[in-house]
Amino acid sequence: MPIKQLTIAILLIALFTVFSCKNDVLPKPSSYLRLDYPEAKYVNFENQCPFSFEMNSEATIKGQKDCGFTISYPKMKATIYLTYKPVNNNVNKLLKDAQKLTYEHVIKADNILEQPFLNPSKKVYGMFYRVNGNAATNSQFYATDSVKHFVTGSVYFYAKPNFDSIMPAASYVRNDMQRLMETLKWK
Repeated sequence: MPIKQLTIAILLIALFTVFSCKNDVLPKPSSYLRLDYPEAKYVNFENQCPFSFEMNSEATIKGQKDCGFTISYPKMKATIYLTYKPVNNNVNKLLKDAQKLTYEHVIKADNILEQPFLNPSKKVYGMFYRVNGNAATNSQFYATDSVKHFVTGSVYFYAKPNFDSIMPAASYVRNDMQRLMETLKWK
């Protein structure tokens, strides 16, 4: 009888081992695709408009009427919209309109950081805005010489504004837009 009991004990241990070892199903945390973009290379853009600037060579630019431009980033589904307006004793109205456009995003934004820009040697003065949160735009700027020229720019993505998921692309395009503002020259 000891052999029979030993056989049953071994069989029970084997069955217990086989059926007791199963993998627990654990939920996996949400993750986002890691996006790495090439180092930006800038080229000078100049045409008949009364200003020039540097832009990313990876982007494509399309002119519109009245020296307005769209600078597209097809891989990131982003576009920078540039608008030019001549100053005709209306610089205060243009400034208020540009600031109003930025602060309309305060409903969805976590915060809006203002970064003044002054380049007295090129007579370019303005403000760069970083809009943090799930707002429709994450960056905007205006630049002027206060006498003749006024340029505004804003970046928009063709995706639901989920700040966490578009942050790598948003940072890349924001840096390009800041470079555009910093290299702006009046003719």
